[in-house]
Amino acid sequence: MERLKLTSVKLLKSLYDRFKVDTINSSMSLQKLTNRTIHRYNNDLKFKSEMNEYFELQCSGSCL
Repeated sequence: MERLKLTSVKLLKSLYDRFKVDTINSSMSLQKLTNRTIHRYNNDLKFKSEMNEYFELQCSGSCL
């Protein structure tokens, strides 16, 4: 298994609450979603471009 990096991130409460509700009966976890998203971001130029141009979240202290 690859080495793991322990990190902490600040999430918008409303987004995280919605994620918990949407995944309550599934095997999806925040860790799975994060790892898959980072992998896709690193390997899929179209996805990377879409994420870099996604502006639907409001800027906060972490400038989402």
